[in-house]
Amino acid sequence: MEDGLYKELVVVLALAVAIILLFRRLKMPGVLGFIIAGMIAGPHMLGWVDKVERVNELAEFGMIFLLFVIGMGFSLQELASIGTTVFVGGSLQALFTIGLSTGVCTMLGMPLPAAIFTGFLVTLSSTAIVLRVLQEKGRLDSPVGRVTSGILIFQDILVVPMMLVVPMLAGKSSNIGGDLLLLLGKVLLLLTAVFACGRWAVPRLLRTVARGRNKELFILTVVLLCFAAAWGTAALGLSLALGAFFAGLIISGTDQVHQAADMVKPFHQLFMSFFFVSIGMLVDPALFVSAPATVLGLALLVMVGKTLAGFLAVWLLRYPVRTALQCGLALFQVGEFSFVLALGGISYGLLTHAQHQLFLAVSIITMAATPMVMARSRRIAGGTFNTLLPRTGQALDDLLSVQAEEPVPEKPPVKDHVLIIGFGLPGQQVAWAAQSVKVRCVVVEEDPDLAELAQQRGMLTIQGDATQPGVLEKAHAALARAVVVTLPDPVQAKRVVAEVHACSKARLLVRARTAASEGSLYAKGANEVVSEDLETGLLLMDRVLRSYQVPKGRVAEIADHLRNIRQLEAEAATS
Repeated sequence: MEDGLYKELVVVLALAVAIILLFRRLKMPGVLGFIIAGMIAGPHMLGWVDKVERVNELAEFGMIFLLFVIGMGFSLQELASIGTTVFVGGSLQALFTIGLSTGVCTMLGMPLPAAIFTGFLVTLSSTAIVLRVLQEKGRLDSPVGRVTSGILIFQDILVVPMMLVVPMLAGKSSNIGGDLLLLLGKVLLLLTAVFACGRWAVPRLLRTVARGRNKELFILTVVLLCFAAAWGTAALGLSLALGAFFAGLIISGTDQVHQAADMVKPFHQLFMSFFFVSIGMLVDPALFVSAPATVLGLALLVMVGKTLAGFLAVWLLRYPVRTALQCGLALFQVGEFSFVLALGGISYGLLTHAQHQLFLAVSIITMAATPMVMARSRRIAGGTFNTLLPRTGQALDDLLSVQAEEPVPEKPPVKDHVLIIGFGLPGQQVAWAAQSVKVRCVVVEEDPDLAELAQQRGMLTIQGDATQPGVLEKAHAALARAVVVTLPDPVQAKRVVAEVHACSKARLLVRARTAASEGSLYAKGANEVVSEDLETGLLLMDRVLRSYQVPKGRVAEIADHLRNIRQLEAEAATS
């Protein structure tokens, strides 16, 4: 690696950290912070980065990991449960947006293929920003949150066929029918490979690797699958990112998906930062000064058009007009996948350099406006149909015979359970005892065989590494009443105790191999530590004293006294 790249990495990362710290105070999206960092460091402003192509090479990894993580986040069962919202609502939103955008672009003098491609770019919204805002506002489980999330899922899926259609829009084919058949053949071959790998090869491979409990081997295997799939689709003449998406989709059906997602997340976040920084380096800030009316006017047009398209799509699903308008307001921005598509459009000649600059400027404005508008979406929807259009809302609801939304029955929350980390023999004994008195158990276990055993016994089981916050979150550690750590490895146990203590107020009970390790476990946050050598000694003492006819009460007093001494020694060692 040359010194120049070290300098560029330091400059970009330092600037990004400073800007994102500022954006956090302003409650602005981190994605926007990366883009602005790229603008400042790029050739159009301060020129701190001499060779943008080096950052672009790292950004390509960002695109691959973005689609890989998106693929791992899909669940076919969840998609089936909200199928109407995902496929019907998503299709309507895409058709309306592409139609409106194509019509406007054609009126502005763009050729039809370029106008349709622009419609593709405008259609996609920002999954990262919208879901983040919904989560912060606690509205993910509301009707607006569920519908918006469903449409965003459809848009993420829609990127795949859009990538396949772009070369045809560019007119790179003299025989469209033949190319469509060839493309169909490639897709069928790809889907067959995905089915075979997802059904047999990959689950067995990951199960074998996970059984060895070697984290380095596991992460190497997961990254290998990602890049092998990306290379395979590139060899078929398709995009690298498409292969990464299918690799993630394959892993999403395995028991190791939580562990894989948590391990890949740091790579994803790092390289995605380079991706958005590289996008920012392409933006010429002079455009905001030289043509502010054009940029703001087009941004407003995009926001209004996408809000209208989203509103119509959700209203036609027979949701109340206020809910539909709030969904439209959540979907009005241009998303991160549009940047990926736009780069392809430039290479195929569907976008000129000037049009790309204008697209980037408009996208940045729509992204910046999203958190502010979403925070006021209820007020905007209420004001629209109470003050501005007091009778229109009711008339539209009556037109489709819209019923008042019935509250969706909530699943009973997983709380007050005992969380067992490590399902070896001690963990199994705790689980059996808890289940015998009707206490709910949740298990976290890395070993596939032990995880399967816990599932067979009717317990919610998360296969993964309990030092990963995402695994503890899926196990509802924050809502547990007691957490029992039975891991045999003392180093791993300390790490797990520290993570659990940081995210949960549950009583934390830990198994220790030796009494000497008790002090460090108490220091990490354990409430009670049971050491095997101490308890073994006490059990032997019990047997010996009983053989001398010592009363049970006296034996118990001696055992408690020895335990208290050991606990005081452990606490003194940590102070």
